[in-house]
Amino acid sequence: MPVYQAPLRDYQFILNEMLHIYQQDALKGFDEIDPDLVDAILQGMADFSTEVMLPLNSVGDLQGCKLVDGKVITPEGFDNAYQQFVDNGWPTLTCDPEYGGQGLPEVVGIFATEIQTATNMAFAMYPGLTHGAYAAIHAHGSDALKQKYLSKLVSGEWTGTMNLTESHAGTDLALLRTKAVPVSEGVFAITGEKIFISSGDHQLTDNIVHLVLARLPDAPEGVKGISLFAVPKVLVNSDGSLGAPNTLYASGLEHKMGIHGNSTCVMVFEAALGELVGEPHQGLRAMFTMMNQARLGVGVQGLGVSEIAYQNALAYAKDRLQSRALSGAKAPEKAADPILVHGDVRRMLLSQKAFNEGARALVGQQALWLDEAERHTDPAKAKAASQLAALFTPVVKGFITNRGFNACVDAQQVFGGHGYIHEWGMEQFVRDSRIALIYEGTNGIQALDLVGRKLLSDRGAAMQQWSALVTEFIKSHSTNAAMQPYVSGLMDCAGDLQKASGYLATHAATNPDIIGAASMAYLELFGVTALAWMWARSAAVALAALEQGTEETAFYQAKLKTADFYMAYWAVQGRSLRKQIEQASEMLTQLDEAIF
Repeated sequence: MPVYQAPLRDYQFILNEMLHIYQQDALKGFDEIDPDLVDAILQGMADFSTEVMLPLNSVGDLQGCKLVDGKVITPEGFDNAYQQFVDNGWPTLTCDPEYGGQGLPEVVGIFATEIQTATNMAFAMYPGLTHGAYAAIHAHGSDALKQKYLSKLVSGEWTGTMNLTESHAGTDLALLRTKAVPVSEGVFAITGEKIFISSGDHQLTDNIVHLVLARLPDAPEGVKGISLFAVPKVLVNSDGSLGAPNTLYASGLEHKMGIHGNSTCVMVFEAALGELVGEPHQGLRAMFTMMNQARLGVGVQGLGVSEIAYQNALAYAKDRLQSRALSGAKAPEKAADPILVHGDVRRMLLSQKAFNEGARALVGQQALWLDEAERHTDPAKAKAASQLAALFTPVVKGFITNRGFNACVDAQQVFGGHGYIHEWGMEQFVRDSRIALIYEGTNGIQALDLVGRKLLSDRGAAMQQWSALVTEFIKSHSTNAAMQPYVSGLMDCAGDLQKASGYLATHAATNPDIIGAASMAYLELFGVTALAWMWARSAAVALAALEQGTEETAFYQAKLKTADFYMAYWAVQGRSLRKQIEQASEMLTQLDEAIF
């Protein structure tokens, strides 16, 4: 069975030394947290995940979910583990105290999510989707709807889902056909079929609150005619007790490549009763609250599975004896050298390490922006943080899952033939992580969102805001000789991103198809640059710690050496991505279909 050790010291580095979360006096509620509390929470999550969730990861993969007599049954042990998860209060971490939550910042909760995802991605999806449903109702639901559902969702006593996709529509929600017909004041009958519904049915809880996109009778065509409804599996009485079963059911389970432990269902609604969430015809706006929450969570899935894959590949590379180093035996007393001595194995492992630590810092920064958007006492700064978070949402989801999957493949490759065998766990990590590139909007959609909406639609306002932060960092460290390798690498990436942005802004006006042709390379270039920013900041913190004197010299030196590798191996990819955008994008738009 794979092993896992939560990167607790790295969390401390990011939270305390990079993001300074304990000095955020302008953020409401941040005065209630301190290092001891946060360390205890993350240590507790690490203990629970490694002791309870990790042993069930392979079990869930091998057994999968089953549809028995119209009911979905999760793999053996999931129900007991989920009850422990609820009893320990883990679902409540970042939720509103008014509904039973602990009110912790997102920047703390997001790393608890990483630990869960690393140890059992399929299991972590049950509470993860519930939190998204909570967020949507909390932001857009009526007071009555909040009182009806939120405390149960916060505690984990009930779970939640999101129901968007229909078989004929896919990503194009303008084509959805599910209907909502008024039945009585505030109550609607929902009829339709949804596919690919994660956690759609199970026996873990007594009730499941489905958030369902549907059309009212007077709805205009297209996405402007979509409304959002809360549709419970079991109807809720006026006193909060459970009543009769609603007229909805799982008609089938999807047979998937991975995440077998999560119940991905085809859901059928037959005049099922539900209530409106938000305003009529504004359902997409409400659902995006849940989707953006989910997109951050999916990015964390890419990171979490990449981390556990890396840890196991590193352990294997230290133990596996095979061949001798090209420069001569490094372990002459043994029959062969550990494969860690081989250059290509080191390349794969260090590429994973540099990605994981850089992505983790970016996830932390994204979560802090979300906290600032909700909690900052200065409305102008809250708005600015919201814009930055919106800009980076497709990057966190798209880039981290793209490269996280690649990292899992590299980790599998380190094992050689053993990586292809189930008992080592690596092939499951590859299969599980693959879905993260697809759901919550495929990464191609994320790339289109980044270029079409975030870069071009507001004339690059959010992009300029982030560019100012990067420029300010570069200027503040320009005279520090020790920082020059990191400042130089960041400047190169930022320069290539700026040129690529200018190219798109210029050419998209006359040839809009260039947006689609260039968007994925642009997403990758943006991600590489974003991690260069995080690694330059990490290097600055590490250098300062070493200059001041520290007992953790090895930790900070490892940060610097990994930052060196990122700039030499990862950051240089920015140039080729920029050239790809400039030289291949227009060609793609002009090719005749006959060539395919």
